[in-house]
Amino acid sequence: MALLKKICVYCGSGAGIDPAYSNAAKVLGRSMARNSIDLVYGGGSIGLMGITAKSVLDHGGQVTGIIPSFLQEREAMLDEVQELIITEDMHERKRKMFEYAQAFVALPGGIGTLEELVEMLTWAQLGQHKKPVLLANINAFWDPLISLLDHMREEDFIRSGMDVSFLSTSDPEEIVPLLIEACKDLPDDLLSQSTDAPDLNRF
Repeated sequence: MALLKKICVYCGSGAGIDPAYSNAAKVLGRSMARNSIDLVYGGGSIGLMGITAKSVLDHGGQVTGIIPSFLQEREAMLDEVQELIITEDMHERKRKMFEYAQAFVALPGGIGTLEELVEMLTWAQLGQHKKPVLLANINAFWDPLISLLDHMREEDFIRSGMDVSFLSTSDPEEIVPLLIEACKDLPDDLLSQSTDAPDLNRF
């Protein structure tokens, strides 16, 4: 049985127009800290990224920020985090986020958040990891993506044996409990080991 210790949260460098998004980020950060689960995230201090990280810190939790050097100013790097890793580029950032985390959450965000989320879903689909991925579907934000995945299944582009698996909830209070439960079904060494990101060049 695996013990969940680190969650990677993908989310926007903006806060969006719906206050529910910011509230969800605050609730998630608080829930992680209270369950002694560290945050791994993109390292910025603005938008939902900053709100999530500051919430974890405000409630006594631990935060690892991973940010490429060219985004240090644009995303206003959060210096208060306990561990800050500056990478050379986006590829190294995403690889390290994968290596550090045992589960992944996608809060609302833009195309960068979508790209990070879809990459984790793709790697899982290809059998490269079994770490749980959860869509924080706040106010139905991810419904268009879920509908698109359903459409891909109907058109046989997502075929039997190659399904795209993920958890989903609209309630931010449920995120951490769902991931803790999902990790219980996985062997401990699967989540505790430091694994390199999959090499997709071989596919």
